[in-house]
Amino acid sequence: MRDRTVIVTGGASGIGKATAFLLAREGARVVIGDIDEAGGRTTAAEGSDEHLDIDYLPVDLTDKPSIDGFVVAVHQRVACVDGLVNGAGWDQIQPFLENPPEMWDRVIAINLMGAVRLTRGLLPPMVAAGTGKIVNISSDAGRVGSMGETVYAAAKGGLIAFTKSLARELARYRINVNCVCPGPTDTPLFQRQPERMKEALTRAIPFRRIAQPIEIAQAVMFFLSARSDYITGQVLSVSGGLTMAD
Repeated sequence: MRDRTVIVTGGASGIGKATAFLLAREGARVVIGDIDEAGGRTTAAEGSDEHLDIDYLPVDLTDKPSIDGFVVAVHQRVACVDGLVNGAGWDQIQPFLENPPEMWDRVIAINLMGAVRLTRGLLPPMVAAGTGKIVNISSDAGRVGSMGETVYAAAKGGLIAFTKSLARELARYRINVNCVCPGPTDTPLFQRQPERMKEALTRAIPFRRIAQPIEIAQAVMFFLSARSDYITGQVLSVSGGLTMAD
């Protein structure tokens, strides 16, 4: 990853932060985008303490002008990115009949349309260069469904379909597009769930533990590395065996 520039959304915490540090420790120049300005600046500062090249730019994936501004700011730093990790995500576990429509809009914007818009903005220079790797972080909820996450699962399922379709379009430009689907992972979102739910999820996983963010980051790293040069349009579940489904 040395001397490659990789954009990571959701890099202020959780899987995105773990991915940013893993990439930077392998020599990549990382730009994280996140709505959490305090968390983003903390991540960048922690990277600086380790002499890692991690920069932070604010972005609100629910807001098109914010995404457009983020793309401009990225291209002011580098003409063409080598990798994009669409890692931002958000959900609020709740029965579908209790979801307010404004929550649906936010879930779809962050988990699907934000990634679509950001990819569209960063893609033209990658196409012109004939190189690049895109990794979308979806969820096993998007593969097999999940109670209390109906709209989230729909958005993440859409991200999987986006991955496969875009991979077909971009193969002629030698741009790889792949998807990582985490199962339950020890992130701030998971920690906010009721203790009973966390215990039930842990029991349901064959490995009897939830994933650590670094374990998801390692899968992302694989798809960004030269080891995956002949792989595109694929979906990799990292869930401790929770979802053994095609």
